[in-house]
Amino acid sequence: MEQYEDTVIVKGRVSRDMEVAKHLTKAGNTPVLFENLDGHMAVGNLWASRERIERALNSSGEELSSRLLEAMSSPTPPQEIDRAPFEENVLTEFDLRESAIPRFFEGDGGRYITAGVVIAEHQGIRNMSFHRMMLIGENRLAVRVVPRHLHALYRKARRDGEELKVAVAVGLCPSILLSAAVTVELGTDELAIANTLRQLCLGDPVAVRRLESGLLVPAYAEYVFEGRLTDELTDEGPFVDITGTQDPVRKQPVLEIDRIYHRNDAIFQIIMPASNEHFLMMGLPREPVIKKAVGVAVPEAHAVRLTEGGCCWLHGIVSITKQKEGDGKNAILAALGAHTSMKLVIVVDEDIDVYDDKSVEWALATRFQADKDLITIGNARGSSLDPSASQTTAKMGIDATKPTGAKGFERIEVQ
Repeated sequence: MEQYEDTVIVKGRVSRDMEVAKHLTKAGNTPVLFENLDGHMAVGNLWASRERIERALNSSGEELSSRLLEAMSSPTPPQEIDRAPFEENVLTEFDLRESAIPRFFEGDGGRYITAGVVIAEHQGIRNMSFHRMMLIGENRLAVRVVPRHLHALYRKARRDGEELKVAVAVGLCPSILLSAAVTVELGTDELAIANTLRQLCLGDPVAVRRLESGLLVPAYAEYVFEGRLTDELTDEGPFVDITGTQDPVRKQPVLEIDRIYHRNDAIFQIIMPASNEHFLMMGLPREPVIKKAVGVAVPEAHAVRLTEGGCCWLHGIVSITKQKEGDGKNAILAALGAHTSMKLVIVVDEDIDVYDDKSVEWALATRFQADKDLITIGNARGSSLDPSASQTTAKMGIDATKPTGAKGFERIEVQ
């Protein structure tokens, strides 16, 4: 993995039992390389800032959003190669309890893989997605499978009397990580999205390697865990999720690992729960989807930001060019529909920088009146990660755009 000038290197031995979380929290958004995480090398906070992601993909914020949207609409097959660096070590006898998998918080149900991307395939349909995985035995993990695409493939395999073949890749470039978190139709290959995104940003393809199970996985992963998602269910959790609050215990499927691949001197990637890296890996891939939906509802959508204060999941800001009255409110409805977990969206004019909280608040202070510009929607589908929500949630949209044709709303600048 690439090291940046601002990387914090921890040389002494660090315990994987909660001590790793103290180092990552202290470092803020700075990457931390652990040279000895109970005998293993590991890294955290690697993609904890937008600037670092943009630099790695050679793309500015709005440029990256546009390229990700293009990749989602025009996926291309990755490049299969004959050998991968992770084949330097192939293990069939192992004990995951001796690995670098950490426990973050005292209330956690166990030690968790948090940066693992799951690749699954059944009847020609491949899916790649993020899932947290709790260590429960020497070759067993409890996987949180929300009712989306991996869950659909898992149910299909069970109906066919089969276990679902999966691989978990750890230590990946951001083109793959971001693509694993996009929302597309079942049957759209996220690995192919990653390939297009990497080519658009860096000019080279995503390389993949076929495992013994037949699964294609990213060839330059640090670790690959190959196994089967079984029909056995077990308790998973508690787990501190993106809001920093504790997600409850649920019955979830058991993943049995048959084989581990890893590079020489492999570095185990960690995403600290409820950290900025967690926010960005979940939220940044949703922003182009919101922008596209708003761009259909109004003539021009410029930028979208899911905010850190809203965990890059529950609160958002959208900038538009308003051509007539009602555009702001249409943008609100489109944004909330495009990302159903969002419960607050602020719509601003194109002269407002959505990445500058002071600028956004200035728009609220000078262009918004609650009796005319506030929309509330009750009993809507929301996020299961929101502890304040029950079966449904209430949503709010704020139209902080200036009236069309009105004067006196521009900020006077020094000439």
